[in-house]
Amino acid sequence: MSSEAENKPIERVEPTEATVSAPKRKRRFGDRPDGYRLRSLQPMSKVSPYIMPDRSGASVYFHDSFDVTEVENYIRKKRNQGLKGFGVMHVLIAAYVRIISQRPAINRFLSGQRVYSHDNDIVINLTIKREMTLEAEETIVKMHFVPTDTADDVYQKITKLISENREANPDSDFDNTARIINYIPGVLLKNTVWFLKLLDYFGLLPKSLIEVSPFHGSMFITSMGSLGVPPVYHHLYNFGNIPVFLSFGAKYKKNELKDDGTVVQKKYIDYKVVCDERICDGFNLASGFKLMKSYLKNPHVLDEKPETVHHDVD
Repeated sequence: MSSEAENKPIERVEPTEATVSAPKRKRRFGDRPDGYRLRSLQPMSKVSPYIMPDRSGASVYFHDSFDVTEVENYIRKKRNQGLKGFGVMHVLIAAYVRIISQRPAINRFLSGQRVYSHDNDIVINLTIKREMTLEAEETIVKMHFVPTDTADDVYQKITKLISENREANPDSDFDNTARIINYIPGVLLKNTVWFLKLLDYFGLLPKSLIEVSPFHGSMFITSMGSLGVPPVYHHLYNFGNIPVFLSFGAKYKKNELKDDGTVVQKKYIDYKVVCDERICDGFNLASGFKLMKSYLKNPHVLDEKPETVHHDVD
């Protein structure tokens, strides 16, 4: 990915209805329930999925860190406003949603050797424990956002979903589906998964199954910091279509030498990202994640809707 990618300046301005309204797309032959097919891509973008047919073989890895000073100030402000439990996870997701509004190509995915776009539907998956104990069960929370969502919108949606999935006896659609599949004998289960992959390849997997699948979406995010360990490079799944996996770790302190010779101590968080390089060119990926880092330096911008929302090509 290009290291010279430039960011557009971030401006704190009020949006207008005209700039944030999404164009209405008509469903056409070849589109999927979870996205529309991109038909005007460059030839190389159409050929590369055949050269690299699997997500695992088309993955790129990078890591970075960010100073949490402004993020911590922002979190304190939000908690003082009554947003109980507001934390780094909310800020990261809000920042990612915002970069999709400016770099929509990052919200693409591949299926059946074709490139699709989620467009205005930003689907982020998160694994949660019902309780923070070794014995507690895990479940998948699938969250839908739109490009105009603010940090408050992100908080409200996440809080609502997590609360619903942590209630007593919370059998989510994901849990129920997994339980049904678990009843299938091993010999038949292998053929069942093959059949589901076949349907997914041709875009025939029902939307109801896509909605409960932890392998379909825009991004999967995981907090290793809540476990007190560094982030990991998590592989992408060949089943499904998730093109980005982001893992972030715990806060740590670092001494830095200033120009005047004095030493200052700062706190950082490391994060690692695995991306499917076939979704877009390196400039889009690099500039998008540089833009996300600029939001983390000035998270207050996430309180406002974006001035403009960019949409992917046809």
